Amino acid sequence: MQIEVVKSKIHRVSVTGADLNYIGSITIDQDLMEAANIIEGEKVHIVNVNNGERLTTYVIPGARNSGEITLNGPAARKVAKGDIIIIISYASMDFEKAKLFKPTLIFPNETNNSLK
Repeated sequence: MQIEVVKSKIHRVSVTGADLNYIGSITIDQDLMEAANIIEGEKVHIVNVNNGERLTTYVIPGARNSGEITLNGPAARKVAKGDIIIIISYASMDFEKAKLFKPTLIFPNETNNSLK
């Protein structure tokens, strides 16, 4: 049996932008992506702490060490600059392997999205 488990989580980062006219996705600082073990094109769930909105999109890399967290396309209507969000990715795996799996969880500084 295969189940979905949390693979990666970027917990409580601040939205730095919302670009309605972009084709879609979420732009994430590459340093945050690497720290969280998230890759370009990966499906992620976004949870907005400020308003309770939840959405699914995919990741594109932003500039390193920029702290960028930008929701693009229609997702831009679900956030406002300064909102705090949680970014979660999941993986499917065998039930028994899932019992031993440890997700990558990072807790950036939510005021500037830095890892320090």
